[in-house]
Amino acid sequence: MEKISSVNNKLIKDLVKLKQKKYREETGLYLIEGFHLIEEALKANRTYVYLLGTSAALSQAETAYQADLTSKKVIQINEAIVHHLTSTKNPQNIFMVLKVGQPKHYPFDFGKWVLLDDLADPGNVGTIIRTVDAAGFDGVVLSPLSVDLYNPKTQRAMQGSQFHIELLVQDLGETIAALKGNGIPVYASMLDTAAQELPDFRPVPQLGLVIGNEARGVTPAIARNCDEKLYIPIKGQAESLNAAVAAGIMIYHFA
Repeated sequence: MEKISSVNNKLIKDLVKLKQKKYREETGLYLIEGFHLIEEALKANRTYVYLLGTSAALSQAETAYQADLTSKKVIQINEAIVHHLTSTKNPQNIFMVLKVGQPKHYPFDFGKWVLLDDLADPGNVGTIIRTVDAAGFDGVVLSPLSVDLYNPKTQRAMQGSQFHIELLVQDLGETIAALKGNGIPVYASMLDTAAQELPDFRPVPQLGLVIGNEARGVTPAIARNCDEKLYIPIKGQAESLNAAVAAGIMIYHFA
């Protein structure tokens, strides 16, 4: 186990940069923090690049998760370094560096999928991914203009679900074409005169479900390629539902 005590150490400076999307893309690495996320990564047998923590935090990881503290990938740090690495107000003093890992191609020949059309809020995206996991769906596809999947806020909101299901970032038009080419219908959640009320629509065993941007909704080009448009009836005076809430209602309708 290596020990680093200076915030000016080159490795620490490089890891601090991983809080920025630019450096995550350049290095192919990202940072997670906190015992729960690290536990879920280890349960999923994710190979990590580094495990960093204070002496007490690493000892806890050794006891709780059988982390091998003799590994060269384990680095003991102090609280000064913790405050440079953390993205939270109350850090748990433990971090893990992982490789960005996404399949370049996916057949989309079965299953239930949620497609996120340019969603901008990391909390919404993380919550939807967590809901997809809880409902037993197969995965989530994010459009390239959606919020960064490896944003620290997105990672925290997913609460470990990122290690349980398929997550891809790719063109939604191509995704929809692949799903429909395999006989899997694609529905868009949107307010539209041609949309059907969700309660009147029968669940199907396989589907793609498109959730639109928080402000603009589903992109017109994407909506035109969907088989059906569905909406959740509003019974009160609210103009609309939060994207993550609406997604959760629809996801469980088809779960």
